[in-house]
Amino acid sequence: MSDVLLNPDGLAETLTRIFQAAGGSAHEARVIAVNLVEANLAGHDSHGVVRTQRYCTWVETGLVHFDRHVTPVIDSDAFTLLEGNLGFGQTLGIEATEIGVAKAREHGVALVGLRNAGHLGRIGEWAERACAEGIVSIHFVNAYHSMLVAPFGGADRRMGTNPVCIGIPVEGGDFILDFATSTVAEGKVLVAKRGGKPLPEGALVDGDGALTTEPDALYGPTPPGALPDARKGPGAITAMGLHKGSGLAIACELLGGALTGSGTCAPGTKFHNGMLSIFLDPARLDDGFEGLTGVREYMEFVRSCKPADPEAPVMVPGDPERARRASRREHGLPLPGEAWDSILAAGERVGLDRAALAAQALR
Repeated sequence: MSDVLLNPDGLAETLTRIFQAAGGSAHEARVIAVNLVEANLAGHDSHGVVRTQRYCTWVETGLVHFDRHVTPVIDSDAFTLLEGNLGFGQTLGIEATEIGVAKAREHGVALVGLRNAGHLGRIGEWAERACAEGIVSIHFVNAYHSMLVAPFGGADRRMGTNPVCIGIPVEGGDFILDFATSTVAEGKVLVAKRGGKPLPEGALVDGDGALTTEPDALYGPTPPGALPDARKGPGAITAMGLHKGSGLAIACELLGGALTGSGTCAPGTKFHNGMLSIFLDPARLDDGFEGLTGVREYMEFVRSCKPADPEAPVMVPGDPERARRASRREHGLPLPGEAWDSILAAGERVGLDRAALAAQALR
């Protein structure tokens, strides 16, 4: 099935209609839709619109619920623990970030624990939102029951893909470091299975621990029309950076899962995210040395490095996303045909007309 080129704004309207028909309010349906499209625009296709069908299935099975909000469990001046109530992570992430930013602005620093949240999507969005308010943020995330990744030296699963994100506000382009602690995010395996970009060497191990790039090592065979289930394959995703990435993934389980009360990775069929976030007002650390100026100058110094490939200038975290966002806004958002078909199928399942949905989004 050939790739399609989509209009980002039209695609957001298509997804809004789908999520609203699936039971969400007009406001939250729009929030979720825009979040997913923005992930694709930034080049993080694994956390973007490819997840539409899965989200709708999770609503049907009660793994996540529309129009729920965070509730404080413990709250103090610079600390809060929030219950996510299995709401959509796109809504809960905004609320947790707004609370963290407000506390950091008032007290200089804030620690925010969020537990039992629906899929939080691209964690870089929460760092970008904090940066827009002039606040530094650090995020550690885990996923309850999402056993996908083998620890270093292992042949079966013990942890999730567990992202880490750091955002620092910078004039001219924020520093946004956002990565899964696995070699690839599970969504990238899903994209590959749906006919998208092939996986890099060493991304997966099969049931015997041998390296492979075959997505079915994670999902197993998927019947036509069925939603790929990452729990059904015999293999696992590998940890990035060998023992270093494996150790960082375990740290996410401890910080985002165990310490928030959200739970660590283990066998089971439920799913929710836990996140531990630190918010910092950089002005509170600055006694006149102009720290954010130093941040900007150092980023420029790194960019000035002689590139190994003259056609590929050196970038810092955040630059690739800004470049992709500008390109895809101008030229259209590319999507594998199979992924596009899964979105239209999700719309049909909630009673919408496939042709009308397609017409709204095709460029």
